[in-house]
Amino acid sequence: MPAEIPALPADFIENLGNYTLPEIAFKVASALIGDSIPAADLKTIIDEAINFEAPLKQIDGHTQVLELFHGPSLAFKDFGARFMSRVMSYYLREGEQLLDVLVATSGDTGGAVALGFLGVPNTRVTILFPKGKVSEIQELQLCTNGQNIHVIEVDGTFDDCQHLVKQAFADAELNGALRLTSANSINISRLIPQTFYYFNAYAQLLRQGKKEMVVAVPSGNFGNIAAGLLAYKMGLPVKRFLAATNVNDTVPRYLESGVYETRPSVQTYSNAMDVGAPSNWVRIMDLFKGDVNALKQVLEGYRFTDEETLEAIRALQAEHGYIACPHTAVAYLATKAYQARHPDLEVESVFLSTAHPCKFPDALPEQVASKVVTPEVVAVLKDKARKSTAMGVDFLAFKGYLLNLQ
Repeated sequence: MPAEIPALPADFIENLGNYTLPEIAFKVASALIGDSIPAADLKTIIDEAINFEAPLKQIDGHTQVLELFHGPSLAFKDFGARFMSRVMSYYLREGEQLLDVLVATSGDTGGAVALGFLGVPNTRVTILFPKGKVSEIQELQLCTNGQNIHVIEVDGTFDDCQHLVKQAFADAELNGALRLTSANSINISRLIPQTFYYFNAYAQLLRQGKKEMVVAVPSGNFGNIAAGLLAYKMGLPVKRFLAATNVNDTVPRYLESGVYETRPSVQTYSNAMDVGAPSNWVRIMDLFKGDVNALKQVLEGYRFTDEETLEAIRALQAEHGYIACPHTAVAYLATKAYQARHPDLEVESVFLSTAHPCKFPDALPEQVASKVVTPEVVAVLKDKARKSTAMGVDFLAFKGYLLNLQ
């Protein structure tokens, strides 16, 4: 976490509509990073990393979708992975020890990190994903890179993958032999760039003459919404955040009962959100200094089943001509549930679309899947050879793998 959360100038917030996404990103990153990276170098990093759009699209009267899948891996994780890889590359010096980047993925993180670090000198990336729990396209994005990208198929859940990575960071022998770092959202350089698109969403609303918003966020490991709450603490005017989960509902249950109880994750169609023990919850509680009542003033939790998710995908396509991935559909459901509770509230509702629907063909109703246009960048993956290493959840086996990497 940052030692302190900087407040952005009020005139900057009020005039966000006058700035482009890269300009907003530079201002926000500068406030958080300070002079750790000289302004000219930081601007170069941002211009290279954030070189794609994140547009708002109208769904109905007071509902808009923020599309975050226009980067190279077709998922919102491109914001974090591209920025982080360039920051790490900036700090690397010739002749230094090789940097070993460890990342657990429930779907989209791994693909974005792989593309972000592919070919970056003096880095080696090891990605762990749960066997049979990512979509075919997500697996192709992980396993077809080669070069400095290594992939482990873990016979377990995402929580198992994440636990192996955390054990590695706590192991003295590994840290003595390797120079380890993380590419998961436990790394703050993943969260900083994810604040950019929240500010940019508000900038787009200001250009429409709107000044209030409620934001629904598909939530699994809670990094995405943690970034939104960080933006809020920096001065972004958000009336309410809606944490939208599938049946892996640790946080909604906590907000209702006051009891924080993790459970083993359950597989769903919105697989990137299949997390039973979200790492970023401690970060969110830290933002609010442990005061759950203060947090509840700005955060609400919603949970939805696979059946409800599929119905939302059908409704979005049939009623609005919009095709959403399962994660996006869960956020849409939270938006509609909130609007139903507050029918007289004329605040703009924004729900986040975190991945292109082509990544989840098996999770879409057949009549919707047939209408998805697959980008060329995905189509070419199917002709590439896959390479991964199968492994159980035993830490000693993972440790041995890392120590024997060449």
